[in-house]
Parts: sequence; structure tokens; C-alpha cells
Amino acid sequence: MPVPDFILRLRERIGTDPLWLSGVTAVVLRGDGRDEVLLVRRSDNGAWTPVTGIVDPGEHPARTAVREAAEETGVEIEVEALAWVSVTDPVVHVNGDRAQYLDHTFRCRYVSGEPYPADDESTAAGWFRLDELPPMREIYLERIRTAVEHAGSTRLE
Repeated sequence: MPVPDFILRLRERIGTDPLWLSGVTAVVLRGDGRDEVLLVRRSDNGAWTPVTGIVDPGEHPARTAVREAAEETGVEIEVEALAWVSVTDPVVHVNGDRAQYLDHTFRCRYVSGEPYPADDESTAAGWFRLDELPPMREIYLERIRTAVEHAGSTRLE
């Protein structure tokens, strides 16, 4: 997975010590009944997930969701709502870097484009019916459910 330049510069100073980072999950929905979700198969671990990414310094998290969807899948989206703000468990990445993320899960609407693995972060990208999702970690299923069911205020826990 490409590591943002600002993190590479930080890692030169702190090694693999834990970093606190802001991230996004873009739950992109499509279809008349909003019954399809855009997923990517990650190249680092082979897992299926919604589009995810790290917020660049000074970047608004909603803008990150739009950027990451375009960079990872070639799909244009619009953010509809911030559905959930959560804190991940600590993560140890494949290269040994440690981090923990403040995740912003956005419900997004498909605008245009056919999904494909647009960068080296994923090996596949495509639409999946909500009732026929591939196996994935429970946290990603929960983010999808929260975004799909979102109405009213933002989930904060």
C-alpha cells in the first residue's frame, strides 16, 4: 500500500512507534434501491473492504472520501452524510508500522465510472449486492450497515 509522504517523513523520525491518524471509510451505494456497495480487494492482505484512506494534513475528511474513491477505483462519488465517527483498535501494518485511526465513515452516492483497481492499493474493485457481500472483517460490515441505515445525527460511538 502506498504510504502518504507526510507519514514517510514522520516515520524517518519515529520509526515504527504508534501514530494517531485520521482516516475515512467511503461506503459508496448504487442502484434504485441503494442495494449495491462498492468494494475493493486490498493488495496488502487480500481482504475485501469499502474504500478507505488516510486524511492528508489540512484535508477535509469528506474530500478524502471522494479522492480515495477516485484514486482506488476510478469511480466518481458524492458524500451524502457522515454516518459514524469511531476509533479503531491499534493496528500493526505488514511493514511493522503501528497506528490507530480516528475513522470517519461516510455514506456516499455513486455518480459515474466503472470500478477497476486504479492504483496498486487493490487487486480488484466492484459492486456487490448488500445481501451478497464477500467475507470481510466484522468492523467493515458494521461500517456498511451503519452507513446504509444512517438517518439523522452522526453515530459517535
